[in-house]
Amino acid sequence: MTRYGKLIGASLGPGDPELITRRAWTALQSGARWLYPVKKAEEASYALAIVARGGLAVPHDAEQLIFPMTRDAEILGRAWARAAAHTVDLLATGRDLVFLVEGDASTFSTFGHLARVVRELVPAVEVETIPGVSSFAAAAASTGITLAEEDETLAVIPAAYGVGVIDHLLDEFDTVVLLKVKPLVDEIIELLERRDLLATTCFVEKVGAPDERVVRDLASLRGEKANYLSLMLVQNPKRARGELRRGCRSRKEALVAAGA
Repeated sequence: MTRYGKLIGASLGPGDPELITRRAWTALQSGARWLYPVKKAEEASYALAIVARGGLAVPHDAEQLIFPMTRDAEILGRAWARAAAHTVDLLATGRDLVFLVEGDASTFSTFGHLARVVRELVPAVEVETIPGVSSFAAAAASTGITLAEEDETLAVIPAAYGVGVIDHLLDEFDTVVLLKVKPLVDEIIELLERRDLLATTCFVEKVGAPDERVVRDLASLRGEKANYLSLMLVQNPKRARGELRRGCRSRKEALVAAGA
């Protein structure tokens, strides 16, 4: 019977190696084989660069897994199948694998999908996810912005949902985090200008990296090409809030609600 190694998703944080947790650092030095994501063969890996900046030498047997940047379902399906099959082959040697993940492995990450497909192929494979610092948490800390206080609400979405959805969410949440804003920067700026929210919005690019960029004058970004690793923190201090319920419901109220 084949004894499979464990698949470990090691969150590295968004760019600053000092944000790598002790648990992830231990996994990287555990003797497990490294896997790291790239968009195409022999391309530089952002996740691998984070570790390299932290001073760890890349093992000679570290391997890349290719996840192309495309919305073509057929191309993506083949790429995921190849990556998962190769991962299973490596796990079948009995050695653990540590997959390098920029940001947090549970938040908009390739690791969750990879682990799911691997488990579909071999349900016996053990999966461990090591949590990490997300890009928006690091961006909030870098800019001094508080994402939510007390009873305030927070939404985190990819900007690709479009300005219509973003416009709606601005009425529902005190802070809206927009990820991967590159394709919609001008449209988002127009929306925020119309909503009078430019002054309470911050743009952050490649947070934690040596070339991190923070822009508070969003109007200056019009017509400019943003990096793929860019986000916006949008706060709406004028948002109308409904009445909050304090304390616990009585047993009678709970029974009435359950019956409804």
